Amino acid sequence: MYAPHKITRPSVRILILAYAMLAATGQYLALAFSAEERPNLLLILADDMGYGDLSCMGSKTVVTPNLDRLAKDGVLLTQAYVTSAVCSPSRAGLVTGRDPRRFGYEANLNQSAENYSARPELLGLPVQEHTLGDHFRAMGYRTALIGKWHLGREPAFHPNRRGFDYFCGMLEGGHNYFPARRRSRIQRNGELVSEFSSPYLTDFFTDEAVRQITKTSPDPTDVPWMLFVSYNAPHTPMQATKEDLSACNTVSGEGRRTYAAMMRALDRGVGRILDALTETSQTENTLVVFLSDNGGATNNSSWNGPLSGAKGTLREGGVRVPMIWSWPSKLQPGRIDDAVASSLDILPTFLAAAGGEALPLQEAPPYHDRPRPRRRRRGVRLADYDGLDLLPLLTARRPLPTRDLYWRLQGQAAIRSADLKLIRLAHRPAQLYQVPMDSGERSDLAATNTADVDRLFAKMAAWETMRPTVPIWSSEPFWDGDSARIYDTWAPREEPQ
Repeated sequence: MYAPHKITRPSVRILILAYAMLAATGQYLALAFSAEERPNLLLILADDMGYGDLSCMGSKTVVTPNLDRLAKDGVLLTQAYVTSAVCSPSRAGLVTGRDPRRFGYEANLNQSAENYSARPELLGLPVQEHTLGDHFRAMGYRTALIGKWHLGREPAFHPNRRGFDYFCGMLEGGHNYFPARRRSRIQRNGELVSEFSSPYLTDFFTDEAVRQITKTSPDPTDVPWMLFVSYNAPHTPMQATKEDLSACNTVSGEGRRTYAAMMRALDRGVGRILDALTETSQTENTLVVFLSDNGGATNNSSWNGPLSGAKGTLREGGVRVPMIWSWPSKLQPGRIDDAVASSLDILPTFLAAAGGEALPLQEAPPYHDRPRPRRRRRGVRLADYDGLDLLPLLTARRPLPTRDLYWRLQGQAAIRSADLKLIRLAHRPAQLYQVPMDSGERSDLAATNTADVDRLFAKMAAWETMRPTVPIWSSEPFWDGDSARIYDTWAPREEPQ
């Protein structure tokens, strides 16, 4: 069993000294708020959710009143991106705030890959990389992860060893939704769970999240919390409760009806979490962000709205997601913004909101002996991490600095630079799109805008020379063909009914 680490509150004097250093140099992440104002931090992640599958994003068949409420009370970013079009590397980028290709985390992590090309002790998030849990536990936060991990099954990769004081969920990328009826792999801090508060997995994860929000401590105001609720819904297998299926009986297609029912459970869970914040008077001082780990998949009846492509491709439908931020005491509600954001921005935004600093990077220790990270009395250079602090955009509507976003996956690579996006493919010539005007990526400009193609190819080449030449492991060859098929067939489509 993995024992939680003792939490200690950081010295206010250290924070003040750090703030002075940051202000003097201008080279490090800014400290936006004092220790006394540190908010709770709540990250809610969906799995394989379609870009259009929220009512506030245009869906007519998937009803999401609670996620719509979250968007109405906060800021909805419509041009947000994740770091990969498949689950595991996307999550690696999200929890570290670093481009996962920096540390060779490029292909998806699944059971077949574990027998394919790498030693078991390498199959997970490299132990030298800090997670959100590491950063905020070092700042005195109580940290918890509920749900899907998918960043390694070996003991060294376990969430309790990666900064999370509490973990309840599965280590793998998927699970059946009725764990008490079938063989379950759900664990709590290293021990298998034998009794479930709710028979349906999405509701069970919500139960666990609500308990973390409402649990008491000797002085709740003294220890803020960081909670990562990592739902596996609406990822396959396609399983829903009879009650949710009945509530979605107006949806005609069986697959789409099951998907809508699974989204109904996810939305219900978000509503219960928001209600728990209200009931414990924590709403005003809790910064919430919601997004999906990648775009909708071809096998779960999801809908990517006006976007082309799907999970597994670097088209917009694979890597672009809606992102919702809410912080009632700080953010003006009801805004919709098309700024280009990234899941890499969550770490620096959380750090700025908490008035903290990132842990310095470390060399990889021996596999069996990973020390707990220690705080240092200086900030960390922006160059060490790849995201931006979104608070200036979210609170004051100041535009984000110009930056390029990059992807590489299974023989594909892409760059988004300003309004242009170049996709390099293994099975056809490179493609160039002007994304804001062509979110469906229907009009390929590569043949006419050759200067832009050359310029973006040069940028991509420079980026790739700074990445490892090979990933730690590779996906099965099947997925290369599957991605190529999606490129050829998955154009924007009407919402399934």
